[in-house]
Amino acid sequence: MNRRSWQYHLRAPLFHINYIEIGQTGMPPVNAKKATSAGAGTGNGAGAAAPVLPNFGAGEAAPLYERVKRHMSEAILVGEWPPGMMLPNETALAQGFGVAVGTVRRAMSDLVAEGLLSRRRKTGTVVTGRTPHHSLRFFFQYFRLHRADGSLVHSTSQFLGVETLPATQAQAEALQIRTGGVIKVHRIRHVDGRPIMHDKLVMAEERLPDWPHDTAELPPLLYLHLLERYGIRISAVREQITADLAGDEDITLLQLGGREAVLTIDEVAYDQAGVPTILGWHRATTAAHAYVNEVR
Repeated sequence: MNRRSWQYHLRAPLFHINYIEIGQTGMPPVNAKKATSAGAGTGNGAGAAAPVLPNFGAGEAAPLYERVKRHMSEAILVGEWPPGMMLPNETALAQGFGVAVGTVRRAMSDLVAEGLLSRRRKTGTVVTGRTPHHSLRFFFQYFRLHRADGSLVHSTSQFLGVETLPATQAQAEALQIRTGGVIKVHRIRHVDGRPIMHDKLVMAEERLPDWPHDTAELPPLLYLHLLERYGIRISAVREQITADLAGDEDITLLQLGGREAVLTIDEVAYDQAGVPTILGWHRATTAAHAYVNEVR
């Protein structure tokens, strides 16, 4: 079979991470409730809905505005902040989150730019209900394979192994490793109870002290864990997409009937400083799904 290859080089200044289903985000509860004080309201009358907010303290490597932004965007995307919901003013939100007003303002400005929020004169900031398919944040947060009709696919992850190995010369050069080896993670992704994709990720050990080596302790959102535990924010990814015939490992893990065609994605993910951080290899069956990559 002929191999065809496409390359994508995607860049953006932010975004939280991992292309897996919403149900694994582990975000704090953000159920709406009625405002009980003037300080919690939006300034446009009684009865306005105010979100239940977590109080963000110190202790995580991720910048506060990114943590606030992640909380708000996930609340919108999972429907806990529904379309049309009027948010409290910046001062009230800042008090609820336990952060400075400037922190909330920066997070909200990003969400307005991405289309999740809209500022309305005389009324305030409202949830738009738009799904940001065009943003890299959506690209990273959700599973890459969609159903044939374009609908979002929810996946679950099963970690098959994690190990620390000496870095090969190619890995050391690609990851700009100075000392130590690499951490290799292998996982399989299921959709509707069926295996769809398996991933192998390689990272520099020197950048990830205390990385868990028990598959039961691995965080479900690896990229988000990089941000919150190590302050490493993925801001660009280079992909090479090819078609290939399934190998023995693919047939076993993806429960294929034989040497079927599989989609392969080879990638390098870069952090906020442009340092290569993750080498990834993904192999998937697309018998009932299509790869969707919409970025503008």
